[in-house]
Amino acid sequence: MNIHEHQGKELLKRYGVQVPRGKAVFTVEEAVQAAEELAAPVTVVKAQIHAGGRGKAGGVKLARSIEDVRVYAEELLGKVLVTHQTGPEGREVKRLLIEEGCDIRKELYIGLVIDRVTGRVVLMGSEEGGTEIEEVAKRTPEKVVKETVDPAAGLAPFQARRLALAIGIPAALTGKAVRLLQSLYSAFTDLDCSIAEINPLVLTGDGELLALDAKLNFDDNALFRHPELQELRDPGEEDEKERRAAKLDLSYIALNGNIGCMVNGAGLAMATMDIIHYYGGEPANFLDVGGGASTEKVTEAFKLILSDDQVKGIFVNIFGGIMRCDVIANGIVSAAKEVGLDRPLVVRLEGTHVETGRRVLEQSGLPILTAVSMADGARRIVQEVEHRGGMSA
Repeated sequence: MNIHEHQGKELLKRYGVQVPRGKAVFTVEEAVQAAEELAAPVTVVKAQIHAGGRGKAGGVKLARSIEDVRVYAEELLGKVLVTHQTGPEGREVKRLLIEEGCDIRKELYIGLVIDRVTGRVVLMGSEEGGTEIEEVAKRTPEKVVKETVDPAAGLAPFQARRLALAIGIPAALTGKAVRLLQSLYSAFTDLDCSIAEINPLVLTGDGELLALDAKLNFDDNALFRHPELQELRDPGEEDEKERRAAKLDLSYIALNGNIGCMVNGAGLAMATMDIIHYYGGEPANFLDVGGGASTEKVTEAFKLILSDDQVKGIFVNIFGGIMRCDVIANGIVSAAKEVGLDRPLVVRLEGTHVETGRRVLEQSGLPILTAVSMADGARRIVQEVEHRGGMSA
């Protein structure tokens, strides 16, 4: 789960991380009032969307008067902001962060992530923070310093001090830097984060270390431990189909292709997407219905795929162990009859009650194509979509 910058800053503030004074607003009048309350020489008007690159896309404005705040708020609220992380469709700006400006002397990058290879948290830092950190990591990876954290000991002071000095924080400020980094680590572990970034962390003219931005993402599987975090969810920033899938307890991720996939098991789902790629297609989603789904759940999953206008064909690939093939078949037929099957559908069934499942499909009266193997199914759905003009050959 992602949250907005202003929400992330409020959480970090509770852990002792210094952040600029600011307030989230939803209207132009609220923006003006917030700026008047801050009474800062320079006010920053920042678009709040779940995507990076806002500054380069025109989503961050420096206002030197209350009238500037009004003009920028009117310009940004309701604007569709397109960044390198939103895709070409962009995101509509529905809220702003009105924040005091600060005297920036140096911009740094600090981040915590989980290294899936070692199974440990890694603290990363760079002396080149700001909007180009992705390019820094790509072009000059040696400028990204890393410290792997022992989960039993936590982030040791010597590790925080070593990283702080390596990214150019003055020796006189290492004590502040160590406290900040350990506070960030505490927030990361306490809140079950998957990512915690401060980019940029700025060194100010008066010798402070300030989190000028904050990005916190949380492990969905741990949210049951944090009901207070679930209240920070902004449904308007999430994909509508992914929200529907979450309510149905389905593992669903929207992708950019045009072949809808319904599979049971995450490993099989990944293999299915790979084999669609192999035959020249592009998956439109990752959808795992799980090992024990009911007919009703399968029906809703199939309807979810059909609700995506970019889907030009559907591949159902089921290996029935706990999941019975006849349950899948009944769900497919039920959904197709309810919604209307107007796109090619290829189904590959194998495993428990497979013969019963195949009979259900054959007797449905629907134009369902059956496949004898995963490869056969992937090849056929790609061909069907190409034949109907849904893909370039």
